Amino acid sequence: MATELIDRAPAGPGGLPGEEAAGVLLAPAAPRSALRRLAGSRSALGAAALLALLVLAALAAPLWADHVAGTTPYANHITDRVEVGGKARDVVSPDGVPIGPTWRGRFFLGADVNGRDIMVRLLYGGRNSLMIGVAAALLTALLAVATALVAGYFRGWVDGVLARGLDVIWAYPVILLGVALGTAFAVGGVRLGPVELAGDSKAIPVLVIAVVYVPYMARPLRGTVLALREREFVAAARAQGAGAVRVMWSEILPNLLPGIVVLLPLMVANAILLEAALSYLGAGVRPPEPSWGTMIDDGVARIVTAEHLAIAPGLMLVLTVAALNVLGDRVRDALDPHAGAGT
Repeated sequence: MATELIDRAPAGPGGLPGEEAAGVLLAPAAPRSALRRLAGSRSALGAAALLALLVLAALAAPLWADHVAGTTPYANHITDRVEVGGKARDVVSPDGVPIGPTWRGRFFLGADVNGRDIMVRLLYGGRNSLMIGVAAALLTALLAVATALVAGYFRGWVDGVLARGLDVIWAYPVILLGVALGTAFAVGGVRLGPVELAGDSKAIPVLVIAVVYVPYMARPLRGTVLALREREFVAAARAQGAGAVRVMWSEILPNLLPGIVVLLPLMVANAILLEAALSYLGAGVRPPEPSWGTMIDDGVARIVTAEHLAIAPGLMLVLTVAALNVLGDRVRDALDPHAGAGT
């Protein structure tokens, strides 16, 4: 889904702006007007409701595990038997095929080859995937905004160094760079001054995803800062003796907020997708910790005999990313006074 946040800016992965642009971000409508536009969009309300249901389901994972399924996301039940349709069945058959959905409290969506409850792992995996996606998107926004402000405001050699650094990251395909960094950090961990992260820490995929997506947010924002730097209100602030930090914080940053608000849902969607891809390839969340990516990885090899293993997490991933993309698109429309309300 392409979100044309920047005039004539080709889209990059996941619909994020793909190139630097000379134009500025779409002029924002007044906050109240934007909220009215958003509230009047049926697709925005539907996407927000779906997203809220998915988040609430993930947050309710411990309740389902304790009071309905009676198990944990890590507990194996290979030798257990469960009653389905009045008949006792093996959770995992002697030939290694797990039971399918029972549509009851225990093993509601069936089990995996280790006898673990798929519904419980799906909910806990959603917690991990959503947490990593949101944290990575926020860290990406922080790094991208700081880089764009400094590069666009100071220009010159500062801009040159930062822009070339972004170009280096931009030059690598997202998946390949993510896998390379994720694998390297998983083996040796990460040490940033006094902070040390173990190789199996969930902070590792957050850091990797945030780094690889910085250019996709920083480059269009840098183009906006370059344009805003020449505006009259910035020149007036400098003439009144405001320093560089104050001008960037008080004059330029508020004008970047509409673009940041539009980009954030798209960044979360892309971060969730990349986390799933990294986990699927073994460079993200480490088993036995569940995530939608690791569950899809487990299910693909058994798609013929136990299709529910891949379909359940795949469906959750598709619904979440679709809701975030639709919501981001409608937010863009609400903030653009020249666009009609979404439908």
